[in-house]
Amino acid sequence: YYDGKGLSAQSKVTVDGGNVAATMGSGDLQVFATPAMVALMENAAMKLWLTFAGRFDDRRRRDERDPYQASGVGAEIVASAVLTEVEGRKLTFNVGARDAEGMIGEGVHVRYVVDREKFMSKVR
Repeated sequence: YYDGKGLSAQSKVTVDGGNVAATMGSGDLQVFATPAMVALMENAAMKLWLTFAGRFDDRRRRDERDPYQASGVGAEIVASAVLTEVEGRKLTFNVGARDAEGMIGEGVHVRYVVDREKFMSKVR
């Protein structure tokens, strides 16, 4: 049995008017928004798990990250996720995002595998 620990995946985006702090409401500058960075890192984790185990839904329980520096419009951002721990339905990923100048944020992202139909039946 292989639990997938050590697998990795990436997601990329170019900073533009739609994902800067001023547009997303997380600040007033024309730099890559922290919520966009978090979403990109979560996307890398999701892509990794979809590749490894097929489709799933999840509930995010914990998302810890530290911003390092701002990336301006036109910068290409690459986020990566590495699966570091599998405990039953709990998946722990080390995530990070970087631009051409270096690391802009990193953290730990935890997801839970859930039964899709059961989960959606509880949505109000």
